Amino acid sequence: MKQIFAKSAPEWTPLKDHLLHVASAARAFARYLGMDELLAYHGAILHDIGKAHLRFQKRLKEKDTNNSVLRHEISSLLFLSVFPEKEHPALIEMVAGHHKSVRYDAGDKGLLDLENGYDYEDFHVGKWEEWSPDAFNVLEELGINCKPFDEEIARNNLALAIDYCKRKTKEKGYSEWRGLLMGADHFASALIDDTDHYLKKAFIKPDLSFFNRTDELYPLSRKDTSSSKKHTIVVACTGAGKTDFLFKRTHGRVFYTLPFQASINAMYKRVHKDLRETNPDLDIRVLHASSSIVKRSGAEEEAVLQPLFGSSIKILTPHQLAAIAFGMKGYEALILDLRGCDIILDEIHTYNGISQAIVLKLVEILKSIDCSIHIGTATMPSALYQKIAALLGDDVLEVKLSNEEMDQFDRHVIHKLQTLDEANPLINKAIDNKEKVLVVCNRVAKAQEAYQLLKMQYPDVDILLLHSRFKRGDRNKKEKELIGLDDDGNSAGRFNTGNDACIVVSTQIVEVSLDISFDLMITECAPIDALVQRFGRINRKRSKNTIDVLKAIYVIAPPENDKDAKPYDLEILKRSFEVLPNGEVLKERSLQEKIDRVFPSIDFLNIEELSIFKSNGLISIKKLIHSRDPILMKLLEIDSVTCIVESDLSEYLHSQNVKKEALYEHRLEMEIPIYYNYVRHIKPIEKGNRPFPIPDHAYDPEYGLMVTKIKENQFNPDLQML
Repeated sequence: MKQIFAKSAPEWTPLKDHLLHVASAARAFARYLGMDELLAYHGAILHDIGKAHLRFQKRLKEKDTNNSVLRHEISSLLFLSVFPEKEHPALIEMVAGHHKSVRYDAGDKGLLDLENGYDYEDFHVGKWEEWSPDAFNVLEELGINCKPFDEEIARNNLALAIDYCKRKTKEKGYSEWRGLLMGADHFASALIDDTDHYLKKAFIKPDLSFFNRTDELYPLSRKDTSSSKKHTIVVACTGAGKTDFLFKRTHGRVFYTLPFQASINAMYKRVHKDLRETNPDLDIRVLHASSSIVKRSGAEEEAVLQPLFGSSIKILTPHQLAAIAFGMKGYEALILDLRGCDIILDEIHTYNGISQAIVLKLVEILKSIDCSIHIGTATMPSALYQKIAALLGDDVLEVKLSNEEMDQFDRHVIHKLQTLDEANPLINKAIDNKEKVLVVCNRVAKAQEAYQLLKMQYPDVDILLLHSRFKRGDRNKKEKELIGLDDDGNSAGRFNTGNDACIVVSTQIVEVSLDISFDLMITECAPIDALVQRFGRINRKRSKNTIDVLKAIYVIAPPENDKDAKPYDLEILKRSFEVLPNGEVLKERSLQEKIDRVFPSIDFLNIEELSIFKSNGLISIKKLIHSRDPILMKLLEIDSVTCIVESDLSEYLHSQNVKKEALYEHRLEMEIPIYYNYVRHIKPIEKGNRPFPIPDHAYDPEYGLMVTKIKENQFNPDLQML
């Protein structure tokens, strides 16, 4: 029998197999969500049957020079009448919108956009009598009993679908069926033959009994978490046991967020290690990149789809969740995955009104879809706390440490410096005393510069550079080296666990999740809440012998101009520097007062205008449509996409020696997070997370990515064929 394919190289997945994979996922998702399983199954079978079209098969196997665009989902709609009429509305929503907005698509290729171009109906029907028998054969093989029909019926099916979409896109709201099919398709496309294996792990509630551990040194571990209240806000010092406390407050699947892309990697490894004994088969996932940018015909859109629907624990950033507020591509699938889950928002210490407003809107939406929200912070301004507490209402457990408990976390003596050069004698003395030195810069380029100077000054001392713009595989190795533990959790005798002097130069990625304890910090000034998080990496080890031990932190004065203050606001840096003591102990019980002096009020951006979810409960976006506007890119300068060096392209694209189930992780190791504006002139590759290829000489395994070397005229022409 003629072989019909759904995917090209390297997978070459037969269409029948792909439809079965997606159908398995769709049924499992529908069962979990309480939706109609058979209807979900039918939608999955129908969604890609149009790939049997002659034009699609030709495109898979050879270069198709026809300028007209075949949208396989449109050809799939020609088979609508194979299924009962009562199922048609849900089937159309699943099929017509599973890749694109049906109108206002970023590439103007949605079902209703095509009305403005070529004669797309004739094109998608094509030579019906030649290719439809292949599609009907696939349907029969899948157990769908149907009699082949002629072109007139096929055209009528498409006309019904077009009419339905026109009516639906006049309604406001979102389509659950579209979300279900998008999630199932992405899941199955990523896992291919391993779809059924991973579905067995989906929707399992994790066993979090590990976090029931208690220790008198960690006051939160001894506090009662059994309250019947749905939500949680806990305010406590860094190192007081917030992570354990928040996990103990959960009852189902968990989404765990931390503010930085780079920090979620370390938290993933920490949680995976903690839970592997009690949850040997648990599906714990880390979500890299806040969104995926697709550029088509000069238009851009953000997508939040991830092949991770149903994982027991997901570790990600709040910005990845906030994508639902703006109706980005895939937002319906994310809402379904989130619904009714436990959401941990850990260490909310965002630095401007934009981020604060996004967090508030996110809390509002999560509450509306029946999530249990658990918030942990050491540094939340009272203005933000009060707004969050008001959103959550009376159904929230509020926990704070007493003044006496906070006094046990006084660990630092703060000193002020005017320049980094003033720190040289301090570093010399620390090295002589075999101490561990942590230097923190606010920008990657500054950290690279400081690392180069210190490496020249101390050639015989272990020194490490860590920031967000390394290949993930390289950063994993660096984090492992920094933490100083082997795969079994035993001391490796270097850096964090070593007895000799060492220096680590980093950016703000050390502020959360990295469980390290150094002796001396030299840091550029940052907002007060960020500084407190940084300080938590110094003198962090807790024992009866370390209580009341004090160690020094030196903070460098803010720069003189706004440009050098980036990524922070200069006025906030000045206020933060002003409230710090100089030559005195930083008292934990005084921190809230200092934070509120720096942030007496917050100038919240009016996210209400941009969000599709309104405070009155209404939804402003039209059904079967998602936003084509890269809103997060405009609001936040975050490392929102990924790039790869040219020499990794072949391995990334083909990866022939990697098992299918490991392909996703293998590709992640080659990716480097980067801000979209740095690579917007480059065309991404259409595989994996759609990374942007950059010249080899723009990356060094020791220094990481050097964005100033990403120039179009510096690519290797020998690699451009890839």
